[in-house]
Amino acid sequence: MSNKERILFLRNELAEHNHSYYVLDTPLISDFEFDKLLAELQQLEDVSADLFDSNSPTQRVGGAVLDGFTAIKHNYRMLSLGNTYSDEDLHDFDARLRKLSDQDFEYVCELKYDGVSISLTYENGQLTQALTRGDGTQGDDVTANVRTIKSIPLKLKGDYPDNFVIRGEVFLPIIGLVQMNKQREKEGLEQYANPRNTASGSLKLLDAKEVAKRPLDCYLYYLLGESLPSTNHYNNLQKAKDWGFKISIEIEKHKTISDVLNFINKWDKKRQDLPYEIDGIVIKVNDIDLQQEMGFTAKSPRWAISYKFKAEQVSTILQEITYQVGRTGAITPIANLYPVQLAGTTVRRASLHNADQIAKLDIREGDKVFVEKGGEVIPKVVAVELKDRNVFSQHTAYIQHCPSCATELVRRDGDAKHYCPNPETCPAQIAGKFGHFISRKAMNIDGLGRETIELLIAEGLISEISDLYHLKKEELLPLERMAEKSAKNLLLGLEESKKIPFERVLYALGIRHVGETVARTLAKHFKTIEEIISADIVMLIAVDEIGEKIAESVVLYFSQQQNRDLIFNLETAGLQFSSSIEDASVSEILKGMKIVVSGVFSQFSRVEFKKMIEEHGGKNVSSISKNITFVLSGDNMGPSKHQKAIDLGIPFVDEEEFLAKIS
Repeated sequence: MSNKERILFLRNELAEHNHSYYVLDTPLISDFEFDKLLAELQQLEDVSADLFDSNSPTQRVGGAVLDGFTAIKHNYRMLSLGNTYSDEDLHDFDARLRKLSDQDFEYVCELKYDGVSISLTYENGQLTQALTRGDGTQGDDVTANVRTIKSIPLKLKGDYPDNFVIRGEVFLPIIGLVQMNKQREKEGLEQYANPRNTASGSLKLLDAKEVAKRPLDCYLYYLLGESLPSTNHYNNLQKAKDWGFKISIEIEKHKTISDVLNFINKWDKKRQDLPYEIDGIVIKVNDIDLQQEMGFTAKSPRWAISYKFKAEQVSTILQEITYQVGRTGAITPIANLYPVQLAGTTVRRASLHNADQIAKLDIREGDKVFVEKGGEVIPKVVAVELKDRNVFSQHTAYIQHCPSCATELVRRDGDAKHYCPNPETCPAQIAGKFGHFISRKAMNIDGLGRETIELLIAEGLISEISDLYHLKKEELLPLERMAEKSAKNLLLGLEESKKIPFERVLYALGIRHVGETVARTLAKHFKTIEEIISADIVMLIAVDEIGEKIAESVVLYFSQQQNRDLIFNLETAGLQFSSSIEDASVSEILKGMKIVVSGVFSQFSRVEFKKMIEEHGGKNVSSISKNITFVLSGDNMGPSKHQKAIDLGIPFVDEEEFLAKIS
């Protein structure tokens, strides 16, 4: 079998296994076997560049980092549904529709997934575009991110129409959020609150590689187009299932509104058994011709409605209010509750968010409180039963001092949270910083976990990050649960971490607002830690994707002597503080030039043009100032940016001129 034949075979085979696993939930081979086939395909594709296919299973990992999302007009308006919360409202909905048509009709009932609406366009059986709802008229192009979701087919099978749009909901399964939060807890990061917000935030990440790491899923629920297989909504969904789409098996047809209500009541009881969040039921008229006849209001279709479930609440006793200190010093008040069952789990603690929330609800220890999950994974206290309050209860006095180090708390203007301003010696903040430093995306030190860090701090062996690199085996062996092998693995992990590249070391420092992407950008631009330390706010803002808030945070961090001492100690210990990110320099034609890229281009994307500028020695700048050499301008350039360039006399260069300039 030739390379080409093997590649085509593997692509088809992996696509089928992908569909079986993520859509049909019936895996045919083990993960190990799947990964072996995928690795073989990747190896063959690496040596067969002429056989590249953007729809290959190897391409779901994501591509280049975007510099923003483009707003694109929907071919069909993407309206939201009207909501109803009672049986009476649903009967009124049915009566209105019966008046609009003298035909007999049936309803299709579907689960209302608590996620993010998406509109997918397919041309000749291939996914060509994915748009968010936006304002209903236009949405953001998130195609690169959606292509990473394994339950969404990149290529269809069967007798699909040449062109059509299919709508659906991108969501995060509950177990996916739990796993993500376990990892964030290990890394000392704040936990994600609920699946919906996490799914929404994931879809708007600029780096598709990061999206690919998140276990997003998608159910599809409505087809639009000129050549659909049927004028029956339910039948269209069944056909879409044959083409490879993930269609829920829980969809049902019903003749009467009473049967619809039975469906609603069934799922109101059963929804806690689902592996994902739903917040209601969607009811649609099945006949598509009749849908068109019934028409639309300005905001929603007349032929469909959403029945929203009430968020589940339980009452229990608030036994005590305690306070957590995060890595950044942020204080979070926690309600410690008498254990109670809620949404299938035993709840013992719930967030009280901040001092304002406590004051607003007048929450006190000993109160009977109502706790709600709704779409939240982390329970929250939403109300107090005042009539059951003890007459001798006292108002909650929010703490004034850090529960970890007793330092007086501060509250910044415009911030709802209180903070401990003592990062140097506050035990909770120190433990959080160590946790972030050793986390998987930072230094990823084998043999060193959160419990070991807390033990080392308690034994006085470490107080700042650089102390890790001075640990000795004879100091570790007397510790609880620290055998010879454990101590050896820990020290070996520390030694191996000295090879971690500069951008991850920079991220590991835990500078506020400096995440993985920002750390990589800074490392690539400035090359060494010394250059970053000496950069002022203006120099930092001049770096593409670095805004004022990030720049101020970086300058503040390196202005503090203890942080500069930490860098010196880590550098002395052997950690990497110069960049290994190489520039693919082509020429120096643009050397010394500062260039703003703005607008939409026909031949290349903005990311590609920015890469060309760097390759030819130029510098990308995000904002217009008198120091800009020229603006590389495309269509639909922002009017304020365009006018500012005119006012400052900055020349405009179109893509043809630019390409000629660097050729």
